[in-house]
Amino acid sequence: MRIFISGVAGFLGSHMADRMLELGNEVIGVDNLIGGSIENVNSNVEFYQEDCIDIASMTRLTKNCDVVFHAACTAHDGFSLFSPFLITNNTYQITMSVLSAAIQNGVKRFVYCSSMSRYGNQTILPYTEDMICNPVVPYGVSKYAAEQVIRQLCELNKIEYTIIVPHNIIGPRQCYTDPFRNVAAIMINRFLQNKQPIIYGDGEQKRCFSFIDDVIYCLEKVITQDNVNGEIINIGPDEEFVTINHLVETIADIMHLSRDPIYVPQRPNEIKHAYCSSEKARNLLGYSTKVSLRDGLSAMVDYISQKGCKEFQYNYPIEINNVNTPVTWTQRMF
Repeated sequence: MRIFISGVAGFLGSHMADRMLELGNEVIGVDNLIGGSIENVNSNVEFYQEDCIDIASMTRLTKNCDVVFHAACTAHDGFSLFSPFLITNNTYQITMSVLSAAIQNGVKRFVYCSSMSRYGNQTILPYTEDMICNPVVPYGVSKYAAEQVIRQLCELNKIEYTIIVPHNIIGPRQCYTDPFRNVAAIMINRFLQNKQPIIYGDGEQKRCFSFIDDVIYCLEKVITQDNVNGEIINIGPDEEFVTINHLVETIADIMHLSRDPIYVPQRPNEIKHAYCSSEKARNLLGYSTKVSLRDGLSAMVDYISQKGCKEFQYNYPIEINNVNTPVTWTQRMF
């Protein structure tokens, strides 16, 4: 097959491209490189440095493709409250561009990477795919809104579609210089700089973390299996539900370091406890968690240590700077 991957220089997109090539597919990929790195792109990818917002380019590049795998976005959850134009433009609006191009070219299947942020504030855990979504940040709203349009337009135009909901992916190639996202990567980078970890609130927020290889195992099946058409599928572990305090302690133990965290005020609208059920992925895709949290974090530590610690890059504008904006960002504390 010929597979189009948006965000191919990013964390998830580059790993997906590698796997698709291993399976004998052609891969054409685009990335504007604002969050990804050209170093991540497999040399066998037909690569174009393009912005997904350019619908003419997307229409040209998705021509003769069998599958569109749309992973591109500025995946910033909490930060979207303070740069809503940037984040929603690079989440919802670029999806409309890629989707419209894919439909115009009659691709067979459209696979969309959504986010656990879609679920938002729920009274029951774990999150299941049949829940009514209640996102509490613009990023989550954008992801969920894009899903609705994908469903409408793909059903109208008889195009197969699947919406995947990976949550808290970790692993090699994850950007570790972005102060606005990727908590585990931020912690490791700070430890390597001999800095104390920074924790929002009391650190008792609880999450599950998915190792990239376990996610890719599911995604390769989503590309070809017939039983996933029209489905929304959570992908990620639902066994190791840990606090951010525990996450930091585990990283410190792996790195044989001990530093007292710096606690700062909780970020606005942050969900205290959030994780998804993966029962549907087990039933449809044969998913199982093969990489433990500790082993996944160890792989990240090895990768970032090999690449070398780097200063954090404040590359995105803060559009709303007021008393609600975390001081970690306004004062560039990372």
